[in-house]
Amino acid sequence: MIEPTHHVPEPMLAAYAAGSLSFPFAALVATHVSLCDECRARLDAHHALAGLVLEDLAPAGLAEDAEARLLARLDETPPEAKPADPAWPLPLARFVGPRGPRWRSLGFGARQAMLWTGAAGSIRLLLIPAGQAVPEHSHRGLELTLVLSGAFTDSTGRFGPGDLEVADETLDHTPCATDEGSCLCVAATDAPLRFRAILPRLFQPIFRI
Repeated sequence: MIEPTHHVPEPMLAAYAAGSLSFPFAALVATHVSLCDECRARLDAHHALAGLVLEDLAPAGLAEDAEARLLARLDETPPEAKPADPAWPLPLARFVGPRGPRWRSLGFGARQAMLWTGAAGSIRLLLIPAGQAVPEHSHRGLELTLVLSGAFTDSTGRFGPGDLEVADETLDHTPCATDEGSCLCVAATDAPLRFRAILPRLFQPIFRI
């Protein structure tokens, strides 16, 4: 049973509930919520509060053909849903796909699989061997990292399965997988990382980190 100890910050959870969180971060919050009973309950509370706010709003008019369009959509045959891979949390399975991640070596046993890229940022899987560190870096924007298995540590603490780390421009860190085993995590960013060493900076455009 997964019992995360690092959760979604309240303002971010509120933005997710309101539908205003950018796509890459919303995907990670959804994945964390699927693994975390505490954040799922907090999200339900946000939804309940939003419902109370909606009750106080003045009714909005609908287009004359709104009912006809709705009934027509109800008659449509929905596309056949593809079975989700139970090895992945449901919100993440749609990105991984039925064929699994397309891993690419980062060197020294570390691997990366890009799941999504767009104007809002990127989502990627990272597999870091036991005891190995990610090169020291800071951030030009926001980075969310959700641990799926294993664990890593950095200057802010230890992150195990289900834990979510929120890193912004103020954090300069060197995440390192623990010695117990490899760390599998999914990360979302809205801007490229800022590496200190020359070698990671040279390969950064290739790996789109």
